[in-house]
Amino acid sequence: EVQLVESGGGLVQAGGSLRLSCATSGFTFDDYAIGWFRQAPGKEREGVSIISASDGSTYYANSVKGRFTISSDNAKKTVYLQMNSLKPEDTAVYYCAADIPILLIQTMLGDPDGMDYWGKGTLVTVSS
Repeated sequence: EVQLVESGGGLVQAGGSLRLSCATSGFTFDDYAIGWFRQAPGKEREGVSIISASDGSTYYANSVKGRFTISSDNAKKTVYLQMNSLKPEDTAVYYCAADIPILLIQTMLGDPDGMDYWGKGTLVTVSS
């Protein structure tokens, strides 16, 4: 059974940091790209960042570039999202998702509906 379990969300003041984790199981981690997506109240789900577990290549949405860093620990089959300089507009439920990178990872990040496997999400709230 495929599982993706997010953790690390919470309440933080603007300018603060959080690190999200996505623990995975049930698929060959090294063959997949794992992305972070978010959905704020009343808004569509959007891609935040994605990493290819096979070669470590990464891609970021412009809104988080320079503030967020995605990384993976292939031995632990876990992907992390380090979020610094958080802003109130970063408030959202953050989800991790996985799929085989048939397309370019930046294309995958722009098409959340195309991702095969999803976690249940973790809430990040940034207060002003």
